[in-house]
Amino acid sequence: SRVTALLDEAAPTSFRWTLYYEAEGSSNPSVATIQSDLSWIASRYAGHGAFLKVAGRPVIFVYGDPGDSCGMADRWVEANRPYGFYLVLKVFSGYRTCSSQPNSWHQYAPAKAADAQVPHSYSIAPGFWKARESVRLARDLARWRTNVRDMIGSGARWQLVVSWNEWGEGTQVEGSSQLGDAWLESLATNGVEPAP
Repeated sequence: SRVTALLDEAAPTSFRWTLYYEAEGSSNPSVATIQSDLSWIASRYAGHGAFLKVAGRPVIFVYGDPGDSCGMADRWVEANRPYGFYLVLKVFSGYRTCSSQPNSWHQYAPAKAADAQVPHSYSIAPGFWKARESVRLARDLARWRTNVRDMIGSGARWQLVVSWNEWGEGTQVEGSSQLGDAWLESLATNGVEPAP
């Protein structure tokens, strides 16, 4: 319900929004279901000036699950034909060999400090622990700065940070009284440590 307000606020700036379609991570939506959802997104958001576009095409990222295979890519590529979204699917084992290829690929793996799916994407995470779980990726500012530099040097089309404010998983880079601004500042300085 807040997407339109977010788009409107971003309109006078260079900041752009897109959506992360997560239903694929917990089910295998049919082509008809995907088309219905894409139609809804296209009619309400994709035409907005602050919706992220590549070569004039609205961008959508799609989550996935560990059991995905080429059938997932087949469904999405087929469902997207009438809509022409710039489709960015989550990787799975063997994704590069699928006959159906989206426009790009990304990985969402916040328990890994860095993940390269070059030339498509490079993602980094500062730390990861879900509430009530043990730490899966401890925070390390020096490692984070190295990851930022490596991500920039990768030349990947999508350079992704997990996440801005996912406090429930410990991946946030948002400035706070608890963590300060060092994680965010490292992004602003391209991973260069500030002078003392």
